[in-house]
Amino acid sequence: MFNTLSNSPFFNGLSAKDLECIFSSIAYSVKSYSKGQTIAQRDEEVKSLIIVIEGVVKGEMVDFSGKILKVEEIQAPQPLAHAVLFSKINRFPVDVVALNNCKILFIPRTDVLRLMQSNEIILNNFLRAVSNRAHFLTTKLWFLSFKTIKEKVAHYLLNLAKSETRTTIILPKSHQELAEMFGVTRPSLARVLSEMENDGTIVVNRREVQIVNKQKLLEMIR
Repeated sequence: MFNTLSNSPFFNGLSAKDLECIFSSIAYSVKSYSKGQTIAQRDEEVKSLIIVIEGVVKGEMVDFSGKILKVEEIQAPQPLAHAVLFSKINRFPVDVVALNNCKILFIPRTDVLRLMQSNEIILNNFLRAVSNRAHFLTTKLWFLSFKTIKEKVAHYLLNLAKSETRTTIILPKSHQELAEMFGVTRPSLARVLSEMENDGTIVVNRREVQIVNKQKLLEMIR
């Protein structure tokens, strides 16, 4: 566990041996979750610093119609909900679900404070992690500000094809995963991809997407 934690944003600069010594003086627990199991529900109180030490989880929002918006995937050794740990409203903003069998570390809030007060490296790492989180959420909000599915798809493809000369992309996510990320249904996403093929913007072959007309993609997000 300590070898994994030494690569966590909170413990960057500390060795596994350092962490073993540090953790001997605090309370913590490790819990195992199976694939598909809910780790935390939206609006549940965040009482601990939570770090994935094995496996992958996802943060998602589900509306009353059952539509899922996947906010992000978090894999070991990344933290969960650390930006709200010391917030006045310290609640999970999303549901957290295990994507595979995983193990989660919990460090109570009082012990997190003790660690930051006694170790400047951990304090600096925590502040940096919270700042990075704010940047991520700002970027995510900007992405979600695109009103149509087509605008979101265009932005996503352009972001993957950052090189001026790159025209063929292998999607890192399945169409179902993309639909969840965009907050739409899979049929709606399929319909938009088909429309973009028909108007000569892209060619789709499962996860392979060829950009035929990059200018059209740019026009979609202006």
